[in-house]
Amino acid sequence: MLNQEIVKLLNEQLNKELFSAYLYLDMANYYADQNLSGFENWFFVQAQEERDHAMLFRQYLLNNGESVILTEVAAPNEKYNDYKDPLVKAFNHEKYVTDSINKIYEAAMKIKDFRTMQFLDWFVSEQGEEEKNADDNIKKYDLFAGDPKGLYMLDSEMKARVYTAPSLVL
Repeated sequence: MLNQEIVKLLNEQLNKELFSAYLYLDMANYYADQNLSGFENWFFVQAQEERDHAMLFRQYLLNNGESVILTEVAAPNEKYNDYKDPLVKAFNHEKYVTDSINKIYEAAMKIKDFRTMQFLDWFVSEQGEEEKNADDNIKKYDLFAGDPKGLYMLDSEMKARVYTAPSLVL
């Protein structure tokens, strides 16, 4: 059995991951409306990854005899000023998720819940990758998107992203 504070935090994180999927789907929809199918694809794949992250938290809770508590997923209600805006908001969101996972890790460390810490190790590493990817997207946009041909090339590059299921073994 897991400590009930850890269970609460894990359930909250599961729901944050579902919101993340919803947020990135909203961003994909924005880019679809702008006819930027590469950006749309990138965020659609991101939404799939976030959904999978939620399912990993779900399975971890179930594997430890704990109940999964789903809460309402709020609508993102984001407004985007330009093509770059979702990229910046995605980067800020990833930093928020990193902070949330770090807080769970810290709580697990305080009570020496090594099993949960080991489970979270994958997410700590994943968040480093997520933040780097989001930051790279902003940097590429800044470098190339000021020119229509550059925007076209960046959109084409983002269209090549393919979904890969997470490799975490529970």
